[in-house]
Order: sequence, then structure tokens, then C-alpha cells
Amino acid sequence: MTIVGFHASHEQLPPSRLLDAVKRAEQAGFDAAMCSDHLEPWSVRQGHSGYAWSWLGAALEGTRLPFGVVTAPGQRYHPAIAAQKIATLAEMYPGRFWAAIGSGEAVNEHVTGDPWPEKEERDARLVETIDVIRRLLAGEEVSTDGRVRVDRARIWSLPEVPAPLFAAAVSTETARDAAAWADGVITVDQAPDVLREVMDAYRDAGGQGPIAVQVHLSWAASNEEALAIAHDQWRQSLVPAHLAWELDRPEAFDARTADATPEQVAETLVASADTARHLDHLARIAELGVDRIFLHHVGTEQDAFIDAFGERVLPDLKGVRR
Repeated sequence: MTIVGFHASHEQLPPSRLLDAVKRAEQAGFDAAMCSDHLEPWSVRQGHSGYAWSWLGAALEGTRLPFGVVTAPGQRYHPAIAAQKIATLAEMYPGRFWAAIGSGEAVNEHVTGDPWPEKEERDARLVETIDVIRRLLAGEEVSTDGRVRVDRARIWSLPEVPAPLFAAAVSTETARDAAAWADGVITVDQAPDVLREVMDAYRDAGGQGPIAVQVHLSWAASNEEALAIAHDQWRQSLVPAHLAWELDRPEAFDARTADATPEQVAETLVASADTARHLDHLARIAELGVDRIFLHHVGTEQDAFIDAFGERVLPDLKGVRR
């Protein structure tokens, strides 16, 4: 059975409303949840960016759902601090927390004042970061003097079983490289052939963990409203990935997409009032063999979406044969 989760977007809602939303999602039948970990939103129009790690403690305490987070230690977060946060949540909520590690985006990492490295350098730093975190979560005292510098770090409060570390991977190259260290992969909704290539790259390189897909969508009472929501809240989806890593302010994303039309945004996600259309799209993803699907309605009003999908989408989606 495919696990169907709820994605909590810190960029779009205040943390208090997100906590209410994830509690409602559990009641509506969602199996799991995950959240973003941003310092800044993608757009000034989104207008929020709560601290994910404080929120995760409240969300884990307030529900019985397993939770994940997509995070990028290495610049904004020192890996020793990242390991401590991961270990604490895993110790408090055994078997219910995982973290997906990526190389990050300038919009969140520029705050340190350090130069934003080129992609090749960021990927090399990620490998060192993962090594540090793994060793710390294994109980080692760690010192390093490479791209990542650590002086005699040790995590004293450890869970009995370390939290799984997933890779955040959009490309086949990243998925292939992640097989060497990742306990699973989370990627984003893409064309079915591209998504299959990402999955195969991880599996063919020896990756055996779960594969999760985050799906952005827009739902409302009418097609016109669903399209308007997507255009207002999620037009940064039109920015190519290689550029999205480099833009360092929400205003830059807004300027880049100022002339985007609703129709152009609709090419990047399903925007529809028809839950059957959403179900059909999600079922095709599940049929690829995906283990977990996390749904992100890109609007700021979550209650009606949660209730509608809980009633009309989740029961059939969970039953799709992988």
C-alpha cells in the first residue's frame, strides 16, 4: 500500500496554522507528514517561514504521525548541530522521524554571509556533511578539517535506532550518488519517464530504501480559483532548478516570474477542482512503484483541501497497486 502524506509548507502559513492543518490531516486519514525547512519563502506573496525544528517537536507531540523534513546542513546549519537536532527528535519519538538531506539553496543559506559555493563544491561539501552526521549519530567523537570543520563533537543523547537519512534528489545524477549513503530518496513530481529514471538511478546504484515523491497541486471549488491560487502562490515553479539554487532573495524569484501567466504555471502542476483528475494523476505516480506520496496543496487555505482529499482521494490512492 502506498503511504499518502501531507506536506506542511512553512513558506506559506504561520506555524500555528500549519500545526492545526497537520492535526486535521491526521483525522482525515493521511498516513504521514513532512515539512520544508526554509529561512525565507520563495515569494514575498507567500510571506512566512517558521523554524521547522521547533514546529516538528510540537507536530510530533500533537499527532501520532511519522514526520520528515527536507533540510540542508553545511552552511546555515553546522552538521554537528544538525545531528543533535535529528538525534533529539528520534530519541523522543522512536520510529517516527526522518530527515532528507540536500545541498541547499542560496535563498536560505546566504544569511551566514559566507560565499555561496558552485554546485560541484556544494555536492562535495554535502558528502562531508553526511559523513559527519552519520558518525555523530553512531556515537563517535568527530573532528574534521576539510570543507566541513568540526572540533571534538559528540552527541550525548542518542536514540536507540538512528533516524533514517534520505537524500533530496531531483536529478538522476543526485539519485545515483545518493545510493552510497541514503536510507531512501525523496524527489518531486516530474514527467513519468523522468521520475522513473530518477527511481531507477537510485535502485540500479544499489539504493534499497523507500522512494518518496512530493506532489505540488492546486485544488479549489472551481477550476478558475484553483488556477488563480497556483498562479499567486507557486509561480516560482517556473524557475529552472539550476537557477532556483542560485537566486538569493524572495524578491528575485518574484522578479523572475513577474510576467508568468496562469497557463504557464498550470503546466508545472495539476490545478483543478476535480478530485478525480487529481486522483488519476496521483495514481499514475503510485503505479510507478513509489513507496510514499506527499501531497502539497499550494493554497493558503488547507482545511477544505484536507477534508475533500481525505474523503475522495486518499481511500482509492492508498489502494493503488505498485
